Amino acid sequence: MGLFVFLPLVLPLSAWPVARLAELHLHPRTATRLLAWVAAVMAGCSTLCLALLGVAGSAYLLPGNQLPDSWAEPEVRAAVRYDGAAGGAAIPAFGLVAVACGRTLWRHRRVTRRARRALAGLRDAPVAVLPDATPYAYALPGTPGTPGRIVVTTALLDGLTPAERRALFAHERAHLAARHHRHLLAVHLAARANPFLRPLRSAVVYTAERWADEDAARAVGDRRVVARAIGRAALLSSAAPTPTLAALATTGPVPRRVAALLA
Repeated sequence: MGLFVFLPLVLPLSAWPVARLAELHLHPRTATRLLAWVAAVMAGCSTLCLALLGVAGSAYLLPGNQLPDSWAEPEVRAAVRYDGAAGGAAIPAFGLVAVACGRTLWRHRRVTRRARRALAGLRDAPVAVLPDATPYAYALPGTPGTPGRIVVTTALLDGLTPAERRALFAHERAHLAARHHRHLLAVHLAARANPFLRPLRSAVVYTAERWADEDAARAVGDRRVVARAIGRAALLSSAAPTPTLAALATTGPVPRRVAALLA
């Protein structure tokens, strides 16, 4: 098959410079969409490559199997001298990728179900306020026929001014409107499928937050208010005794986001 067969497995090494260029030179909306698609395509190609190597390896290692195109014939094995070793390694690697992606999907669904169950006793409103001493906020995606909701705690609302609260709600509404959870799930799965794609995952987490920041600034009409809301929410979350995952996920690389808003 030649060395070019392994190109999909090593091409994701270019993820870091691609992520950096997109962050610096593209609008956050364009960067998020582009990087998510690049990550998904690269992950799909590398996974397909592992599957094909595994099939070819099984044809090499199991001469008695029944595979199409006579892949197990001696002439084919002689032409692909090293495919037995590569295929033998690809089979467990493909299994690990399948397990890792399956666990990621299972955890995503479990967290989403728990979040929805936590809101079951509250009235059906676009914003759900939880009486919690830990300051955090997040956008909970909806189900088919049910809109998403913004979840925020009383501790975070108490620490923000009215203008900053409007900026916070605009930021979370932007997450729901753009369906950022889909982009984030795609890059998390891609990073599980190929660890070389982790820079793209980190970049999309950042650009999705920046996208929401820009939409919030446009909705509020004051970039400084949005910057103050981001900074104050980050300070409140970091000062909490036990910061939650949702609180940390909403802050992101705060200094870069604030600097970008005030630039």
